[in-house]
Amino acid sequence: MTDLSADLAQEKRKLRERLRFRRRHFVANLGGMAQLAAFRALPAPLSDRLAGDGVVGAYVAWGDEPDILTMFEELAAAGGLALPHHIARFDSMDFRRWRPADPLEKGPWGTQQPLGDASAAIPDIIFCPLVGFDRRGGRIGQGGGHYDRYFAAHPDALRIGIGWSVQEIDATPRESTDIALDAILTEQEFILCGDRL
Repeated sequence: MTDLSADLAQEKRKLRERLRFRRRHFVANLGGMAQLAAFRALPAPLSDRLAGDGVVGAYVAWGDEPDILTMFEELAAAGGLALPHHIARFDSMDFRRWRPADPLEKGPWGTQQPLGDASAAIPDIIFCPLVGFDRRGGRIGQGGGHYDRYFAAHPDALRIGIGWSVQEIDATPRESTDIALDAILTEQEFILCGDRL
């Protein structure tokens, strides 16, 4: 690792700590009902895109991440929803189909994921949780690079970041492996970051 990349990694680590602190306190002050109401419906550009037969990749909220699964109840019931799946603590991640009646298991990092024998899927649109973001589509994730590697391997999938408005920063530090988002959805607004939507 060069000095420059080591400095960038340290900058991201410190930024993650601050943003997690900010997110935790924001959610604590929201109250349960406000948090439940925040992500109930998709904005029109996204709901229009989901009207087709594609597969949507979402996630099960962990800690104080926004819970978005209620937005996809009908899609999940029809078999069009997939969730991230990790095998052990490998660098790779894939998506497995999931319906509300299907059980979930604890993944290697403590997040809930579909069972290992669930059908694999390649989402057309991926909704990913954020630690931080900027309006140009820059994102700060958990730091493992799983989403960036998946995005790089599946460049045609639309990339939608999900976060609370307090997670916005002026600019995210970027490495060559960081893949920009197409849009960001917060409890307050839908931010377009590119021209693919």
